[in-house]
Amino acid sequence: MASSLIVYYSYDGNCEMVADWIQGALESDVERLLPKDEKRRSGLSKFLWGGKQVLAGGAPELQNGPIALENYDLIFLGTPIWAGNFVPAFNTFFANYALQNKKIALFCCHGGGGKGRSFDKMKRFLTECEVIGELDLANPLWKNTEKNYERLLEWLEHISVYDPA
Repeated sequence: MASSLIVYYSYDGNCEMVADWIQGALESDVERLLPKDEKRRSGLSKFLWGGKQVLAGGAPELQNGPIALENYDLIFLGTPIWAGNFVPAFNTFFANYALQNKKIALFCCHGGGGKGRSFDKMKRFLTECEVIGELDLANPLWKNTEKNYERLLEWLEHISVYDPA
């Protein structure tokens, strides 16, 4: 049994890369949230579609089977930021899993507009847990990749889950 689990959604690969970094540092298990029937979009249509999904409170059906959260004390939750919020796949995740007595670390990736209210909104579903840290990264896949990786490792050390020695 691994000591930590990373649950994340990634559309363009930013959160996937961050999840890979965490997995490499901590040897965590990983669960990527995979919506059924998700169509790939690009450019303006991607932003309009994503924003509409968030504003409408979308909760897409997921391809994932049951996630054995009871096997983990520490869970990382990672999301891109769409319209200042976490992605709709997490609406489904939170509806399916009542998280209790877990240490939670939140991370998000965005295009430079910041985390918005995403972490505050996620915490509404995490009242029975201890949120030990938050990290937001701007375009880690495309900009300042090395600097973002260093920030991630410093964050993991700061929240006392990683020892570089």
